[in-house]
Amino acid sequence: MKSVVVIGSGISGLSISRMLSDKYKVEIVEKNQKSGGLIKCERINGNLFHRVGGHVFNSRNKVVLDWFWSHFDKDKEFLSATRNAKIKMNDELIGYPIENHLYQLPEEQMKLIVNELLDKLTDEKIQTTDYANFKDFLVGNFGEELYKIYFGPYNTKVWNADLSKVPLEWLDGKLPMPKLREVLLNNIIKKEESTMVHSTFFYPRRDGSQFIINRLSEGLNINCSYQVESIKYTKNKGLSINNESKFVDSIVYCGDIRELGKVIQIKDDALQFALNNVKNLVSNGTSNVLCETDENDLSWLYLPEEKFKAHRIIYTGNFSETNNEGSKRKTCVVEFSGKQSKTEMTKELSYLPGNLIPLAFNYEPNSYIIQNHNTREKITTLKSLLKPYGIFLLGRFAEWEYYNMDKCIEKAMQLNEENF
Repeated sequence: MKSVVVIGSGISGLSISRMLSDKYKVEIVEKNQKSGGLIKCERINGNLFHRVGGHVFNSRNKVVLDWFWSHFDKDKEFLSATRNAKIKMNDELIGYPIENHLYQLPEEQMKLIVNELLDKLTDEKIQTTDYANFKDFLVGNFGEELYKIYFGPYNTKVWNADLSKVPLEWLDGKLPMPKLREVLLNNIIKKEESTMVHSTFFYPRRDGSQFIINRLSEGLNINCSYQVESIKYTKNKGLSINNESKFVDSIVYCGDIRELGKVIQIKDDALQFALNNVKNLVSNGTSNVLCETDENDLSWLYLPEEKFKAHRIIYTGNFSETNNEGSKRKTCVVEFSGKQSKTEMTKELSYLPGNLIPLAFNYEPNSYIIQNHNTREKITTLKSLLKPYGIFLLGRFAEWEYYNMDKCIEKAMQLNEENF
């Protein structure tokens, strides 16, 4: 039986490992003490803390759904929910997505936006992705006013990037592409949006996304607290890690692509050049606070206004009652871009709704990836140069793509089908 080492035990690493385990000898190595990557959770005095955001599951891809549910009992182990997301603006809660709830904005503001949208109905470029960058796309599709009050400030806050320098393909498949006639009609008949992938979602009855990690980990050979320091290739023998005497046929790398050049010790000038070419890719971190909050029925609350440092509140305590076992109140996670001090975050909580009381803090140095105009070309080149050695890239930080859980599973399926 051929052997594969998977580096990284987040959702990508665990998914590909399960897919390969029936035909290969698979070992997973993980640098941290615990599996889970960005979706791991922990209990804080009984309350569940999603340390990086709040992770739910759904997919438009039936193959992904079938694979996922083959590992779980959907009815017994998961709850289903309809998203109830709002946007806090002008001290009011506006429905999400904002373009379906323009009627909730102040009258003069709403008139400006609607007039711009009406003008765009005759614009030949409208409703296309034929734009050079993310900012131009948003302005071109939604108008200057809606960009100014929501799309611009919110996305700038989240990504901590100049949107005019962000290539549009970076958010391929994740961009809002409503038909303007439908937007205007939805505002008249007040119809809720239902086409986005997480407009409805599934969530484990207990332990959140950590439950998913724990189940997918079952039966797999996972070696935690393992730091990969070298990867070597010997012709006719294969790959070795950390100078170990055993050789493996393939490596699936699910770690940070910027770190790979430090450990690959293969004398190949083109490969080394390509590895060097990705070492300065840009990412953002996030700071998260687990809080107690007042009773509410929200799923997410978005905070586009510059007066708030935080960019969203995820009401994980509403996803499952078992998330609140250490508190008489509901819990939520407040998320900030970048590294924020506990003092700064605690002060910010006093400005946010819900009488928030902090319970725990976490900083994740890398959670959002940022692409520029040649990032995908660099990654594609690197993939082609690694493949002859039996090394494959998979996952958000290995492929430098903004993958959610369902997309990670889909890409693992694609890798398995095309290369194993």
